[in-house]
Amino acid sequence: MTAVHAGNINVKWDPKSLEIRTLAVDRLLEPLVTQVTTLVNTNSKGPSNKKRGSSKKAHVLAASVEQATENFLDKVDKIAKENQFLKEELVAAVEDTVAGEFADDPCSSVKLALLSAVTQLLILADMADVYKLLVQLKVVEDAILKLRNAGNEQDIGIQYKALKPEVDKLNFMAAKRQQEPKVVGHHDQMAAAREILQKNVPILYTTSQACLQHLDVTAYKANRDLIYKQLQQAVTGISNAVQATASDDASQHQWGGEGELAYALNNFEKQVIVDPLSFSEECFRPSLEEGLESIISGAALMADSSCTCDDQCNAVLQALQDLLSEYMGNAGRKERSDALSSAIDKITKKNRDLCRQLRKAVMDHVSDSFLETSVPFLVSIEAAKNGNEKEVKEYAQVFDGHADKLIEVANLACSISNNEEGVKLVRMSASQLEALCPQVINAALALAAKPQSKLSVFSQMLITVWKM
Repeated sequence: MTAVHAGNINVKWDPKSLEIRTLAVDRLLEPLVTQVTTLVNTNSKGPSNKKRGSSKKAHVLAASVEQATENFLDKVDKIAKENQFLKEELVAAVEDTVAGEFADDPCSSVKLALLSAVTQLLILADMADVYKLLVQLKVVEDAILKLRNAGNEQDIGIQYKALKPEVDKLNFMAAKRQQEPKVVGHHDQMAAAREILQKNVPILYTTSQACLQHLDVTAYKANRDLIYKQLQQAVTGISNAVQATASDDASQHQWGGEGELAYALNNFEKQVIVDPLSFSEECFRPSLEEGLESIISGAALMADSSCTCDDQCNAVLQALQDLLSEYMGNAGRKERSDALSSAIDKITKKNRDLCRQLRKAVMDHVSDSFLETSVPFLVSIEAAKNGNEKEVKEYAQVFDGHADKLIEVANLACSISNNEEGVKLVRMSASQLEALCPQVINAALALAAKPQSKLSVFSQMLITVWKM
């Protein structure tokens, strides 16, 4: 990956690359591809007495192609002036685009040259749009740092007042770009990052105030640093998503898609059906045993002493051995025997029985863990309001353990679900829960240390966010 450096902005795109990363470029290229392809096909329909490329129809189509490029060329001067770091590449792309003799030689090489030139021009224009967003992102990043480092209450107020409109401007620009990346995961990454910015900037303002007013309360400083770190991650997330580059946060790539165990169960059921004529134990047995092993590993995470998941796994394992024996007996035959068909039906039934048992185990976990979820939270907050720091620390451990259990069970439920949208929403919520937990604990400790402080409103803010 080649990076373009413009001032303090690092654009992770190669101006000479033809990699299309956004749907906008795809949409703009589609009619041009159709026109050029039609132009080429018009001159490739068989022998003709006319000189190749001299067809009137070809010239009409060529004019249409040239007209399609003018929409881009008219705007190039403006784009180049606004984005000096791309000026040379833009001018070169324009020269390549207008240099084609489309009608005189409408062959594949010319078609590719035209499409390459226009594609590069579009990508560069798209790059310029991304650059503007990255500039605004840098403005917000710097303003967040200034707010965090403000040395007095007046400065905090000034920095916060300056930051709010910049965040709103960034949110507007990012919202416009959110649907453009071709990779769906980048949409979710940008949406999550935008939400973090909107929610956490006001909290950073309040915690920064609290840090100055109560220098002796370390919980305020701990929360300020936690929130600042999340804001930094949000800025990085938007930068990566808008440039369609990989994120360092691997968890964000695991939000979408069906659950791992659900996929393994469905895939295993498909794998057991094989044509006996092409059956090979050397190929068939390892892949099936590997698939079953991943299912058993996932089932072990859900099973508890009161359920029979182990028995169900053993039943599937035995059915697999019976199935392999039948396949070996039918190897080379054109049709399945009744015994083989029966073995396939048996393992399919056992696999579905296991799936039902696993879903029941997850439902039991959910029922146990999500019953009266607010109790540890409310007990901690009540102790904090009473100024009882010792109780807050004791209840904080219970609260933290309970939050961990909620996250664990949420992920277990996702692993056995086929609902891709539901899995994404639950995993995103679990991620937010994980980020909020230490903030709530610190807020409770801060409230316990200064229960009469006017800044206890900060703790109430976190209480509201947690309940949401």
